[in-house]
Amino acid sequence: MTRKLFGTDGVRGRANQGNMTAEMAMRLGMAAGTYFRNGDHAHNVVIGKDTRRSGYMLETAMTAGFAAVGMSTLMLGPLPTPAVGMLTRSMRADLGVMISASHNAFEDNGIKFFGPDGFKLSDEAELEIEALVRDLPPLVPPRDIGRSKRVDDGVGRYAEFIKTTIPRDLRLNGLRIVLDCAHGAAYRVAPQVLWELGAEVIPLGVQPDGYNINLDCGSTDTRRASKAVVEYRADIGLCLDGDADRIIVLDETGEVADGDQIMALIAKRRLSRGDSLVSTVMSNLGLERYLAKSGIGLTRTKVGDRYVVQEMRASGHRLGGEQSGHIVLLDHVTTGDGLLAGLQILAALVESGQAASDLLHVFDKVPQLLENVKFTPGTEPLQAEAVTSAIAEGESRFGDKGRLVIRASGTEPLIRVMGEHENPELLREVVMDIAAAVKNTK
Repeated sequence: MTRKLFGTDGVRGRANQGNMTAEMAMRLGMAAGTYFRNGDHAHNVVIGKDTRRSGYMLETAMTAGFAAVGMSTLMLGPLPTPAVGMLTRSMRADLGVMISASHNAFEDNGIKFFGPDGFKLSDEAELEIEALVRDLPPLVPPRDIGRSKRVDDGVGRYAEFIKTTIPRDLRLNGLRIVLDCAHGAAYRVAPQVLWELGAEVIPLGVQPDGYNINLDCGSTDTRRASKAVVEYRADIGLCLDGDADRIIVLDETGEVADGDQIMALIAKRRLSRGDSLVSTVMSNLGLERYLAKSGIGLTRTKVGDRYVVQEMRASGHRLGGEQSGHIVLLDHVTTGDGLLAGLQILAALVESGQAASDLLHVFDKVPQLLENVKFTPGTEPLQAEAVTSAIAEGESRFGDKGRLVIRASGTEPLIRVMGEHENPELLREVVMDIAAAVKNTK
């Protein structure tokens, strides 16, 4: 059986439509609450969210659903996704919920679940919850209805935890940092943490109004932060996304270092020969070649940070992530954490004494091109003969000098056509031929 409700990272869609209505949020609360309600103890769920207007609606609806099946809710307010995973475990909750559509625009929203261990759910658990959504579980008697209350110290708890992930005596004194919080979930906690560690912080994207999350800012649009780095003569720039589970870094010239460069830097500092890094099929060939020269392996998974984490847990690896900026350090957290990754980079900057431009250029990238092609939901463009033929021809032209990754997005109606080859002209020809074939399917 395949999942129909859950995508790559929880349930996501346009707010107040389809799977993102108040009714569906309540049904999800009832279903997940029933799935995790075991034993005779008091049952609690922690709920965090980002700054989208629709978060209020979904939070309230989920609270009602949880209460109806005997779950009490602890509402954290705006907090990063990794903070919800951490607090689910540290507060001994039965499950955690993050209401966020991550890097998407404000019109979208999403619901992510964490188990009592703080990790995102397996495909099997999501299938069982889907079944409970379809056939609503029984309601508890009046005496057992859940309650809800606000938790005011979530930001403080997470801030103190995240500071323990770098050496106790390391300070950021003298560093000038541009910090773009994307008007999202980290708008309070991220500037607070960097300032408390001694940095001079130039904050951007810290005035959320419910509509401006990820709008021309954050990890998906670094132009404003890049200009600010140069204008303020900052040492480095850190750009988070809407729920702060990913990060893109800027050097002192405003140039971008993506998740692959960040993983390479952390791997160089933390992994020994014989260890492996876990990343996805989207990571650059240059990263793979660099790791091989360093005696470090690369294990690839399908796209989605939860699949990276599942592989890390299964194989015992400590470091993983995605090119998009999800960086996972299982020694500390259960999911991608942009602020934690940023602190590792800042620690390296302080300890090495290098300029960010030198520190962050760990390997030379193989030319890579990604083309996103919209398709009509309900169609199967990757099954079309014209598309499969274009892919086969492209693979033949690349030979063993490059690679292709063509996949459907797990969060949007897009086909992502990615290619890598050392010949940029051939690369563009092949990728655009496949993209054109996808566009022409009906």
